[in-house]
Amino acid sequence: MEQFINRNPRVFERIIEIILPLTTWFIVTLPLWLSPFHPAIVAYFILTFDIYFLYKSLTVTIFSTVSYFKLKHLSSLSWKEISQKLPEYSKIYHTIIVTNYKEPVTKIRKTLEYLAKQDFPLKRIFVVLAMEEREGEEAKERAKILTNEFKDTFGWISATFHPQLAGEVIGKASNSAWAGKKISEEIGRRKINSDFVTITSADADSLLPVKYFSYLTHKFLTDPEKYYHFYWAPVLLYSNFWYVPLPIRLQATISSIVRLSSLSRPDNLIQISTYSLSLSLLEKIGYWDTDIVPEDWHVFLQAFFILGEKVKTIPIYLPVSRDAVNSTSLLGAFRSRYEQEKRWAWGVTDVPYALRKFFTTPHISFIPKFFRVFYVLETHLFWPTSFFILTLDASIPALINPVFARTTLGHNLPSMAGFILTITTLFLAVLIILDAKSRPKRPESFSIAKTPLLLFQWILLPLVSFVFSSLPALEAHTRLLLGKRLEYKVTEKI
Repeated sequence: MEQFINRNPRVFERIIEIILPLTTWFIVTLPLWLSPFHPAIVAYFILTFDIYFLYKSLTVTIFSTVSYFKLKHLSSLSWKEISQKLPEYSKIYHTIIVTNYKEPVTKIRKTLEYLAKQDFPLKRIFVVLAMEEREGEEAKERAKILTNEFKDTFGWISATFHPQLAGEVIGKASNSAWAGKKISEEIGRRKINSDFVTITSADADSLLPVKYFSYLTHKFLTDPEKYYHFYWAPVLLYSNFWYVPLPIRLQATISSIVRLSSLSRPDNLIQISTYSLSLSLLEKIGYWDTDIVPEDWHVFLQAFFILGEKVKTIPIYLPVSRDAVNSTSLLGAFRSRYEQEKRWAWGVTDVPYALRKFFTTPHISFIPKFFRVFYVLETHLFWPTSFFILTLDASIPALINPVFARTTLGHNLPSMAGFILTITTLFLAVLIILDAKSRPKRPESFSIAKTPLLLFQWILLPLVSFVFSSLPALEAHTRLLLGKRLEYKVTEKI
Protein backbone atom coordinates (compact mmCIF):
# COMPACT_ATOMS: atom_id res chain seq x y z
CA MET A 1 0.00 0.00 0.00
CA GLU A 2 2.74 2.45 0.97
CA GLN A 3 4.66 1.86 -2.26
CA PHE A 4 1.53 2.28 -4.39
CA ILE A 5 0.61 5.53 -2.66
CA ASN A 6 4.13 6.92 -2.92
CA ARG A 7 4.16 6.15 -6.64
CA ASN A 8 0.63 7.44 -7.24
CA PRO A 9 -0.16 10.03 -4.53
CA ARG A 10 -2.64 11.98 -6.62
CA VAL A 11 -4.44 8.82 -7.78
CA PHE A 12 -4.87 7.70 -4.18
CA GLU A 13 -6.15 11.09 -3.06
CA ARG A 14 -8.61 11.21 -5.96
CA ILE A 15 -9.98 7.80 -4.97
CA ILE A 16 -10.62 9.12 -1.45
CA GLU A 17 -12.11 12.31 -2.90
CA ILE A 18 -14.70 10.10 -4.58
CA ILE A 19 -15.29 7.60 -1.76
CA LEU A 20 -15.72 10.20 1.00
CA PRO A 21 -18.54 12.27 -0.56
CA LEU A 22 -20.18 9.08 -1.79
CA THR A 23 -20.19 7.96 1.85
CA THR A 24 -21.81 11.26 2.79
CA TRP A 25 -24.57 10.77 0.23
CA PHE A 26 -24.86 7.11 1.27
CA ILE A 27 -25.62 8.21 4.84
CA VAL A 28 -27.99 11.03 3.82
CA THR A 29 -30.07 8.81 1.51
CA LEU A 30 -29.82 5.56 3.48
CA PRO A 31 -33.39 5.65 4.90
CA LEU A 32 -34.84 6.16 1.42
CA TRP A 33 -33.31 3.15 -0.29
CA LEU A 34 -32.81 0.75 2.63
CA SER A 35 -36.16 1.14 4.41
CA PRO A 36 -38.10 -0.94 1.87
CA PHE A 37 -35.81 -3.92 2.48
CA HIS A 38 -34.25 -3.61 5.96
CA PRO A 39 -36.14 -0.92 7.91
CA ALA A 40 -34.95 -2.27 11.27
CA ILE A 41 -31.31 -1.64 10.29
CA VAL A 42 -32.25 1.94 9.41
CA ALA A 43 -34.04 2.37 12.73
CA TYR A 44 -31.10 1.11 14.78
CA PHE A 45 -28.75 3.30 12.76
CA ILE A 46 -30.88 6.38 13.52
CA LEU A 47 -31.16 5.59 17.23
CA THR A 48 -27.42 4.91 17.46
CA PHE A 49 -26.67 8.23 15.82
CA ASP A 50 -29.14 10.04 18.12
CA ILE A 51 -27.37 8.60 21.16
CA TYR A 52 -24.03 9.62 19.66
CA PHE A 53 -25.39 13.14 19.14
CA LEU A 54 -26.61 13.17 22.74
CA TYR A 55 -23.10 12.29 23.85
CA LYS A 56 -21.57 14.99 21.62
CA SER A 57 -24.00 17.60 22.92
CA LEU A 58 -23.28 16.64 26.52
CA THR A 59 -19.53 16.93 26.02
CA VAL A 60 -19.88 20.31 24.29
CA THR A 61 -21.98 21.54 27.22
CA ILE A 62 -19.55 20.26 29.85
CA PHE A 63 -16.35 21.38 28.17
CA SER A 64 -17.67 24.78 27.11
CA THR A 65 -18.62 25.39 30.75
CA VAL A 66 -15.19 24.28 31.95
CA SER A 67 -13.53 26.48 29.33
CA TYR A 68 -15.64 29.48 30.29
CA PHE A 69 -14.61 29.31 33.96
CA LYS A 70 -10.96 28.68 33.07
CA LEU A 71 -11.04 31.61 30.70
CA LYS A 72 -12.59 33.89 33.33
CA HIS A 73 -9.89 32.97 35.83
CA LEU A 74 -6.82 32.90 33.57
CA SER A 75 -7.73 36.05 31.66
CA SER A 76 -7.73 37.95 34.95
CA LEU A 77 -4.09 37.14 35.70
CA SER A 78 -1.29 39.64 35.04
CA TRP A 79 0.57 37.67 32.38
CA LYS A 80 2.91 40.59 31.84
CA GLU A 81 4.23 40.38 35.39
CA ILE A 82 4.33 36.58 35.30
CA SER A 83 6.24 36.39 32.02
CA GLN A 84 8.69 39.16 32.95
CA LYS A 85 10.06 36.92 35.70
CA LEU A 86 11.23 34.33 33.18
CA PRO A 87 15.01 34.47 32.51
CA GLU A 88 14.65 34.45 28.72
CA TYR A 89 11.87 37.05 28.58
CA SER A 90 14.07 39.66 26.89
CA LYS A 91 14.95 37.24 24.06
CA ILE A 92 11.43 36.68 22.80
CA TYR A 93 10.04 38.36 19.68
CA HIS A 94 6.55 38.02 18.27
CA THR A 95 5.69 38.40 14.60
CA ILE A 96 2.18 38.54 13.22
CA ILE A 97 0.94 38.00 9.67
CA VAL A 98 -2.28 39.87 8.91
CA THR A 99 -3.56 38.34 5.68
CA ASN A 100 -5.93 40.56 3.76
CA TYR A 101 -7.44 40.97 0.33
CA LYS A 102 -9.67 43.89 -0.65
CA GLU A 103 -10.29 44.67 3.01
CA PRO A 104 -11.09 48.30 3.91
CA VAL A 105 -8.38 50.33 5.61
CA THR A 106 -10.67 50.90 8.60
CA LYS A 107 -10.95 47.18 9.33
CA ILE A 108 -7.20 46.52 9.28
CA ARG A 109 -6.53 49.74 11.19
CA LYS A 110 -8.79 48.48 13.98
CA THR A 111 -6.83 45.20 14.08
CA LEU A 112 -3.54 47.11 14.31
CA GLU A 113 -4.93 49.42 17.00
CA TYR A 114 -5.72 46.35 19.09
CA LEU A 115 -2.17 45.12 18.53
CA ALA A 116 -0.86 48.51 19.63
CA LYS A 117 -2.58 48.01 23.01
CA GLN A 118 -0.59 44.85 23.81
CA ASP A 119 1.06 44.91 27.23
CA PHE A 120 4.12 43.20 25.72
CA PRO A 121 6.96 45.53 24.54
CA LEU A 122 5.76 46.76 21.16
CA LYS A 123 9.28 47.16 19.81
CA ARG A 124 9.58 43.38 19.95
CA ILE A 125 6.41 42.90 17.91
CA PHE A 126 6.84 42.75 14.14
CA VAL A 127 3.85 43.07 11.81
CA VAL A 128 3.51 41.96 8.19
CA LEU A 129 0.49 43.00 6.16
CA ALA A 130 0.21 40.06 3.77
CA MET A 131 -1.44 41.33 0.60
CA GLU A 132 -2.08 39.92 -2.84
CA GLU A 133 -0.21 41.37 -5.81
CA ARG A 134 -3.22 40.75 -8.05
CA GLU A 135 -5.18 43.38 -6.12
CA GLY A 136 -3.03 46.05 -7.75
CA GLU A 137 -2.69 49.68 -6.70
CA GLU A 138 -5.42 49.47 -4.06
CA ALA A 139 -3.31 47.08 -2.00
CA LYS A 140 -0.21 49.25 -2.36
CA GLU A 141 -2.12 52.35 -1.30
CA ARG A 142 -3.65 50.56 1.69
CA ALA A 143 -0.23 49.26 2.71
CA LYS A 144 1.31 52.73 2.43
CA ILE A 145 -1.38 54.30 4.61
CA LEU A 146 -1.17 51.68 7.35
CA THR A 147 2.61 51.28 7.47
CA ASN A 148 3.01 55.07 7.71
CA GLU A 149 0.47 55.24 10.54
CA PHE A 150 2.09 52.48 12.62
CA LYS A 151 5.79 52.67 11.63
CA ASP A 152 6.71 54.18 15.00
CA THR A 153 4.45 51.88 17.00
CA PHE A 154 5.97 48.45 16.40
CA GLY A 155 9.52 47.23 16.09
CA TRP A 156 8.88 46.69 12.40
CA ILE A 157 5.87 46.85 10.11
CA SER A 158 5.94 46.04 6.44
CA ALA A 159 3.75 44.74 3.64
CA THR A 160 4.27 41.82 1.30
CA PHE A 161 2.57 41.38 -2.07
CA HIS A 162 2.07 37.74 -2.88
CA PRO A 163 2.41 37.04 -6.63
CA GLN A 164 0.23 34.42 -8.28
CA LEU A 165 2.69 31.58 -8.82
CA ALA A 166 2.24 28.45 -10.92
CA GLY A 167 0.92 25.49 -8.95
CA GLU A 168 -0.40 27.61 -6.11
CA VAL A 169 -4.02 27.95 -5.01
CA ILE A 170 -5.22 31.46 -4.26
CA GLY A 171 -5.97 31.89 -0.57
CA LYS A 172 -4.66 32.48 2.92
CA ALA A 173 -2.23 29.55 2.85
CA SER A 174 -0.21 30.62 -0.19
CA ASN A 175 -0.28 34.27 0.91
CA SER A 176 0.89 33.34 4.43
CA ALA A 177 3.69 31.14 3.07
CA TRP A 178 5.02 34.06 1.02
CA ALA A 179 4.86 36.38 4.03
CA GLY A 180 6.40 33.77 6.34
CA LYS A 181 9.46 33.48 4.12
CA LYS A 182 9.88 37.25 4.15
CA ILE A 183 9.74 37.19 7.95
CA SER A 184 12.47 34.55 8.06
CA GLU A 185 14.62 36.79 5.87
CA GLU A 186 14.01 39.81 8.12
CA ILE A 187 14.76 37.84 11.30
CA GLY A 188 17.99 36.62 9.74
CA ARG A 189 18.92 40.10 8.58
CA ARG A 190 18.44 41.45 12.11
CA LYS A 191 20.48 38.53 13.52
CA ILE A 192 17.67 37.55 15.90
CA ASN A 193 17.69 33.98 17.21
CA SER A 194 14.74 32.34 15.41
CA ASP A 195 14.38 29.87 18.29
CA PHE A 196 12.88 32.75 20.29
CA VAL A 197 10.54 34.06 17.60
CA THR A 198 6.86 33.20 17.39
CA ILE A 199 4.68 33.78 14.36
CA THR A 200 0.96 34.43 14.61
CA SER A 201 -1.36 33.87 11.66
CA ALA A 202 -4.32 36.24 11.79
CA ASP A 203 -7.17 37.39 9.62
CA ALA A 204 -7.80 41.03 8.82
CA ASP A 205 -10.48 41.28 11.54
CA SER A 206 -8.72 39.28 14.29
CA LEU A 207 -8.78 41.40 17.44
CA LEU A 208 -6.19 40.03 19.84
CA PRO A 209 -6.78 40.71 23.54
CA VAL A 210 -4.36 43.02 25.36
CA LYS A 211 -2.62 40.19 27.22
CA TYR A 212 -2.25 37.87 24.26
CA PHE A 213 1.49 38.16 23.63
CA SER A 214 2.37 38.24 27.34
CA TYR A 215 0.34 35.05 27.85
CA LEU A 216 1.89 33.51 24.74
CA THR A 217 5.36 34.48 25.98
CA HIS A 218 4.81 32.59 29.22
CA LYS A 219 3.34 29.57 27.48
CA PHE A 220 6.15 29.48 24.95
CA LEU A 221 9.09 29.96 27.31
CA THR A 222 7.82 27.42 29.85
CA ASP A 223 6.93 24.79 27.25
CA PRO A 224 9.62 22.09 26.93
CA GLU A 225 8.10 21.00 23.59
CA LYS A 226 7.64 24.53 22.21
CA TYR A 227 9.08 23.65 18.81
CA TYR A 228 6.34 21.08 18.25
CA HIS A 229 3.36 23.06 19.42
CA PHE A 230 0.75 25.43 18.07
CA TYR A 231 -0.93 27.89 20.45
CA TRP A 232 -4.57 28.84 20.07
CA ALA A 233 -7.02 31.13 21.83
CA PRO A 234 -10.73 30.60 21.09
CA VAL A 235 -11.83 32.75 18.15
CA LEU A 236 -15.31 34.02 19.03
CA LEU A 237 -17.41 35.65 16.31
CA TYR A 238 -18.70 38.38 18.57
CA SER A 239 -17.14 41.62 17.29
CA ASN A 240 -20.29 42.68 15.42
CA PHE A 241 -22.72 40.43 17.29
CA TRP A 242 -25.43 43.06 17.76
CA TYR A 243 -25.40 44.25 14.15
CA VAL A 244 -25.81 41.06 12.09
CA PRO A 245 -29.13 39.44 11.03
CA LEU A 246 -30.65 37.01 13.50
CA PRO A 247 -29.89 33.74 11.62
CA ILE A 248 -26.24 34.72 11.17
CA ARG A 249 -26.03 35.76 14.81
CA LEU A 250 -27.31 32.32 15.84
CA GLN A 251 -24.83 30.49 13.62
CA ALA A 252 -21.99 32.67 14.93
CA THR A 253 -23.07 31.86 18.49
CA ILE A 254 -23.05 28.11 17.88
CA SER A 255 -19.63 28.30 16.21
CA SER A 256 -18.25 30.33 19.12
CA ILE A 257 -19.57 27.98 21.80
CA VAL A 258 -18.24 24.89 19.99
CA ARG A 259 -14.83 26.55 19.72
CA LEU A 260 -14.96 27.42 23.41
CA SER A 261 -15.71 23.79 24.30
CA SER A 262 -12.81 22.46 22.22
CA LEU A 263 -10.37 24.54 24.25
CA SER A 264 -10.61 22.17 27.24
CA ARG A 265 -9.99 19.07 25.13
CA PRO A 266 -6.29 19.37 24.24
CA ASP A 267 -6.09 15.79 22.95
CA ASN A 268 -8.46 16.71 20.10
CA LEU A 269 -7.64 20.40 19.85
CA ILE A 270 -6.67 21.72 16.42
CA GLN A 271 -6.38 25.46 15.93
CA ILE A 272 -8.83 27.51 13.87
CA SER A 273 -8.39 30.82 12.04
CA THR A 274 -5.96 32.72 14.29
CA TYR A 275 -3.08 30.90 15.98
CA SER A 276 0.60 31.04 16.90
CA LEU A 277 3.62 28.77 16.55
CA SER A 278 7.38 29.07 16.67
CA LEU A 279 9.14 30.38 13.58
CA SER A 280 11.47 27.42 14.02
CA LEU A 281 8.54 24.98 13.62
CA LEU A 282 7.23 26.85 10.60
CA GLU A 283 10.62 26.74 8.89
CA LYS A 284 11.03 23.07 9.77
CA ILE A 285 7.82 22.07 7.98
CA GLY A 286 8.52 24.28 4.95
CA TYR A 287 5.91 26.96 5.75
CA TRP A 288 2.28 26.52 4.70
CA ASP A 289 1.45 24.24 1.79
CA THR A 290 0.42 26.48 -1.10
CA ASP A 291 -1.91 24.14 -2.99
CA ILE A 292 -4.80 24.14 -0.50
CA VAL A 293 -7.60 26.55 0.55
CA PRO A 294 -8.37 25.97 4.29
CA GLU A 295 -4.98 26.29 5.98
CA ASP A 296 -5.48 26.04 9.76
CA TRP A 297 -6.18 22.31 10.18
CA HIS A 298 -3.98 21.50 7.21
CA VAL A 299 -0.84 23.13 8.64
CA PHE A 300 -1.41 21.17 11.87
CA LEU A 301 -1.63 17.90 9.92
CA GLN A 302 1.36 18.98 7.84
CA ALA A 303 3.43 19.38 11.01
CA PHE A 304 2.04 16.23 12.62
CA PHE A 305 2.96 13.98 9.71
CA ILE A 306 6.45 15.45 9.49
CA LEU A 307 7.35 15.65 13.19
CA GLY A 308 5.09 13.04 14.79
CA GLU A 309 2.89 12.78 17.85
CA LYS A 310 4.67 15.57 19.76
CA VAL A 311 2.77 18.03 17.58
CA LYS A 312 -0.17 19.42 19.55
CA THR A 313 -2.22 22.57 19.91
CA ILE A 314 -1.89 24.21 23.32
CA PRO A 315 -4.87 26.22 24.60
CA ILE A 316 -4.62 29.90 25.46
CA TYR A 317 -7.47 30.99 27.72
CA LEU A 318 -8.05 34.44 26.27
CA PRO A 319 -10.82 35.29 23.78
CA VAL A 320 -9.91 36.48 20.29
CA SER A 321 -12.77 38.38 18.70
CA ARG A 322 -13.70 38.35 15.02
CA ASP A 323 -16.61 39.55 12.91
CA ALA A 324 -19.44 37.36 11.77
CA VAL A 325 -20.21 37.85 8.09
CA ASN A 326 -22.50 40.72 7.19
CA SER A 327 -23.47 42.78 4.16
CA THR A 328 -25.36 45.89 3.14
CA SER A 329 -28.41 43.72 2.36
CA LEU A 330 -30.05 40.79 4.09
CA LEU A 331 -29.74 38.59 1.01
CA GLY A 332 -26.08 39.56 0.65
CA ALA A 333 -25.43 38.63 4.28
CA PHE A 334 -27.09 35.26 3.82
CA ARG A 335 -25.10 34.61 0.64
CA SER A 336 -21.83 35.53 2.37
CA ARG A 337 -22.61 33.28 5.34
CA TYR A 338 -23.38 30.37 3.03
CA GLU A 339 -20.15 30.89 1.08
CA GLN A 340 -18.11 31.13 4.26
CA GLU A 341 -19.48 27.85 5.61
CA LYS A 342 -18.87 26.18 2.26
CA ARG A 343 -15.26 27.36 2.32
CA TRP A 344 -14.83 26.03 5.86
CA ALA A 345 -16.42 22.73 4.84
CA TRP A 346 -13.93 22.54 1.97
CA GLY A 347 -11.58 21.44 4.72
CA VAL A 348 -12.90 17.99 3.75
CA THR A 349 -9.94 18.05 1.34
CA ASP A 350 -7.75 17.47 4.40
CA VAL A 351 -9.14 13.93 4.66
CA PRO A 352 -7.52 12.53 1.47
CA TYR A 353 -4.28 14.26 2.46
CA ALA A 354 -4.44 12.82 6.00
CA LEU A 355 -5.22 9.29 4.77
CA ARG A 356 -2.35 9.41 2.28
CA LYS A 357 0.01 10.50 5.03
CA PHE A 358 -1.43 7.86 7.37
CA PHE A 359 -0.16 5.10 5.10
CA THR A 360 3.16 6.73 4.18
CA THR A 361 4.56 7.81 7.56
CA PRO A 362 5.93 4.66 9.20
CA HIS A 363 8.00 6.79 11.62
CA ILE A 364 4.79 7.73 13.48
CA SER A 365 3.05 5.22 15.75
CA PHE A 366 -0.24 3.78 14.53
CA ILE A 367 -2.46 4.83 17.47
CA PRO A 368 -1.70 8.59 17.43
CA LYS A 369 -2.11 8.64 13.66
CA PHE A 370 -5.36 6.73 13.83
CA PHE A 371 -6.99 9.07 16.35
CA ARG A 372 -5.87 12.22 14.50
CA VAL A 373 -7.17 10.97 11.17
CA PHE A 374 -10.36 9.58 12.71
CA TYR A 375 -11.12 12.95 14.35
CA VAL A 376 -10.73 14.78 11.03
CA LEU A 377 -12.84 12.18 9.22
CA GLU A 378 -15.55 12.14 11.90
CA THR A 379 -15.84 15.94 11.88
CA HIS A 380 -16.27 16.18 8.13
CA LEU A 381 -18.79 13.32 7.91
CA PHE A 382 -20.85 14.66 10.82
CA TRP A 383 -21.04 18.15 9.31
CA PRO A 384 -23.26 17.55 6.23
CA THR A 385 -25.19 14.50 7.48
CA SER A 386 -26.31 15.27 11.04
CA PHE A 387 -29.27 17.51 10.17
CA PHE A 388 -30.91 14.85 8.00
CA ILE A 389 -30.47 12.04 10.51
CA LEU A 390 -31.67 14.10 13.46
CA THR A 391 -34.68 15.84 11.94
CA LEU A 392 -36.07 13.80 9.04
CA ASP A 393 -34.88 10.22 9.08
CA ALA A 394 -36.91 8.88 12.02
CA SER A 395 -40.15 9.38 10.08
CA ILE A 396 -39.00 7.90 6.77
CA PRO A 397 -38.92 4.09 7.44
CA ALA A 398 -42.60 3.96 8.48
CA LEU A 399 -43.66 6.16 5.56
CA ILE A 400 -41.83 4.08 2.98
CA ASN A 401 -42.54 0.68 4.54
CA PRO A 402 -46.12 0.49 5.95
CA VAL A 403 -45.52 -3.06 7.19
CA PHE A 404 -42.66 -1.82 9.36
CA ALA A 405 -44.91 0.95 10.70
CA ARG A 406 -47.11 -1.72 12.33
CA THR A 407 -44.21 -3.22 14.27
CA THR A 408 -43.29 -2.08 17.77
CA LEU A 409 -39.97 -0.65 16.60
CA GLY A 410 -41.51 1.09 13.60
CA HIS A 411 -44.32 2.61 15.67
CA ASN A 412 -42.04 3.81 18.45
CA LEU A 413 -39.05 4.97 16.39
CA PRO A 414 -40.16 8.63 16.00
CA SER A 415 -41.05 8.94 19.69
CA MET A 416 -37.80 7.30 20.86
CA ALA A 417 -35.74 9.54 18.58
CA GLY A 418 -37.77 12.55 19.71
CA PHE A 419 -37.22 11.69 23.38
CA ILE A 420 -33.45 11.52 22.91
CA LEU A 421 -33.42 14.85 21.08
CA THR A 422 -35.63 16.42 23.76
CA ILE A 423 -32.98 15.56 26.35
CA THR A 424 -30.40 17.10 24.05
CA THR A 425 -32.32 20.36 23.79
CA LEU A 426 -32.14 20.74 27.57
CA PHE A 427 -28.43 21.37 27.18
CA LEU A 428 -29.31 24.49 25.20
CA ALA A 429 -30.16 26.24 28.47
CA VAL A 430 -26.51 26.04 29.50
CA LEU A 431 -25.33 27.21 26.08
CA ILE A 432 -27.73 30.17 26.16
CA ILE A 433 -26.30 31.24 29.52
CA LEU A 434 -22.71 30.86 28.30
CA ASP A 435 -23.54 32.87 25.21
CA ALA A 436 -25.10 35.66 27.29
CA LYS A 437 -22.02 35.86 29.50
CA SER A 438 -19.46 35.61 26.68
CA ARG A 439 -20.82 38.06 24.11
CA PRO A 440 -20.24 41.83 24.31
CA LYS A 441 -22.71 43.94 26.25
CA ARG A 442 -25.75 45.28 24.47
CA PRO A 443 -25.00 48.68 22.94
CA GLU A 444 -27.42 51.52 23.55
CA SER A 445 -28.24 51.56 19.84
CA PHE A 446 -29.76 48.07 20.15
CA SER A 447 -33.27 48.43 21.52
CA ILE A 448 -33.89 46.52 24.73
CA ALA A 449 -37.29 45.62 23.26
CA LYS A 450 -35.47 43.35 20.81
CA THR A 451 -33.70 41.27 23.47
CA PRO A 452 -36.46 38.59 23.57
CA LEU A 453 -35.32 37.76 20.03
CA LEU A 454 -32.11 36.41 21.57
CA LEU A 455 -34.19 33.60 23.07
CA PHE A 456 -36.56 33.24 20.13
CA GLN A 457 -33.62 32.71 17.76
CA TRP A 458 -32.95 29.27 19.26
CA ILE A 459 -36.27 28.05 17.89
CA LEU A 460 -34.83 28.62 14.44
CA LEU A 461 -31.78 26.46 15.18
CA PRO A 462 -32.81 23.44 13.00
CA LEU A 463 -33.59 25.65 9.98
CA VAL A 464 -30.46 27.77 10.40
CA SER A 465 -28.32 24.66 10.83
CA PHE A 466 -29.68 23.24 7.59
CA VAL A 467 -29.32 26.38 5.46
CA PHE A 468 -26.02 27.67 6.84
CA SER A 469 -24.25 24.47 7.86
CA SER A 470 -25.43 21.15 6.44
CA LEU A 471 -26.38 22.43 2.99
CA PRO A 472 -23.13 24.29 2.21
CA ALA A 473 -21.15 21.36 3.61
CA LEU A 474 -23.10 18.97 1.38
CA GLU A 475 -22.33 21.20 -1.61
CA ALA A 476 -18.62 21.18 -0.70
CA HIS A 477 -18.63 17.37 -0.56
CA THR A 478 -20.49 17.16 -3.87
CA ARG A 479 -18.04 19.52 -5.54
CA LEU A 480 -15.22 17.31 -4.28
CA LEU A 481 -16.95 14.24 -5.73
CA LEU A 482 -17.34 15.90 -9.12
CA GLY A 483 -13.82 17.31 -9.12
CA LYS A 484 -15.02 20.92 -9.12
CA ARG A 485 -12.41 22.64 -6.99
CA LEU A 486 -13.49 25.44 -4.71
CA GLU A 487 -11.87 28.81 -5.23
CA TYR A 488 -11.06 31.06 -2.30
CA LYS A 489 -13.57 33.89 -1.89
CA VAL A 490 -13.30 36.58 0.75
CA THR A 491 -16.64 36.82 2.54
CA GLU A 492 -18.06 40.28 3.08
CA LYS A 493 -17.95 41.79 6.56
CA ILE A 494 -19.03 45.34 7.25
